[in-house]
Amino acid sequence: MKVLITGGAGFIGSNISDSLIANGHKSVIIDNLSSGKKENINKKAKFYKADIIDEKKIKAIFKKEKPDIVIHNAAQIDVRKSVSDPKYDANINILGSINILDACVENKVKKILFASSGGTIYGECGSKAPDENSFPNPLSPYGIAKHSVEFYIKFYGIIHGLKYTIFRYGNVYGPRQDPKGEAGVIAIFTAKMLNNEAVMVFGDGKQMRDYVYVKDVVNANIAALKKADNQIINIATNKAVSINDIVKIMSRLSKTDKKAVYKPKRTGELFKSFMSIKKAEKILNWYPKMNIEEGIKKTLEYFKGLK
Repeated sequence: MKVLITGGAGFIGSNISDSLIANGHKSVIIDNLSSGKKENINKKAKFYKADIIDEKKIKAIFKKEKPDIVIHNAAQIDVRKSVSDPKYDANINILGSINILDACVENKVKKILFASSGGTIYGECGSKAPDENSFPNPLSPYGIAKHSVEFYIKFYGIIHGLKYTIFRYGNVYGPRQDPKGEAGVIAIFTAKMLNNEAVMVFGDGKQMRDYVYVKDVVNANIAALKKADNQIINIATNKAVSINDIVKIMSRLSKTDKKAVYKPKRTGELFKSFMSIKKAEKILNWYPKMNIEEGIKKTLEYFKGLK
């Protein structure tokens, strides 16, 4: 099976590509390398440097490669950037995604897997983890764009018969996440702690997130190649972990004696975000195998190996 991955040089996409190749599939990668890295790309993968907003180039690549399945990960991923420049975010995340969908239809792609965002779509969570039927409440242009693309995908499914699986991810972390990026607190903290620098926590550190290890995300994508047609599925852990707890675990595992530096809370930041994974367990036979402590340990080991 030939699988084309947009954003395939990035954190999640490159890990998926490695697994596809290990499972005997062909991997084709499209990435503009704005945040992805060429060294992340598996040597057995075919690579095209291209931007998803370049409609002509995208369609030419699809016409040449004729992929069976597309995994659409390419995106503008900085929530704060989307707030400061909504047009920029929409141009990439909405119009770029429509370019991918058009190319899928024109080249008879069997199915598209889309990386959406649970945390930004569901908004503030209460005591009960939201499931896929919970009312969406995106509070940023990034979340609005991701939710909009979900509707475009459903439209293409109805009108053109394009099969799809939409993944609403929790806070994905693990090897290859960029510690210099705006997203990914575990990667950011890892870089600081391995350099024996203090980490910065915005607010009181009690804010909670649902952290899911990248290998578990990869496994969900591999399972969805043949399952979960025309479904929206949360990929998370159903557990909310505070920033303070993340700092404690990481400090102990990295053996750093630096104390966290607390900064004023960022405006608009969610206090609590986590998700139900019952649907993933039922439809994909998927559940997260990595607990947070072991996942952080593996992440630290990966980044230590780069030093």
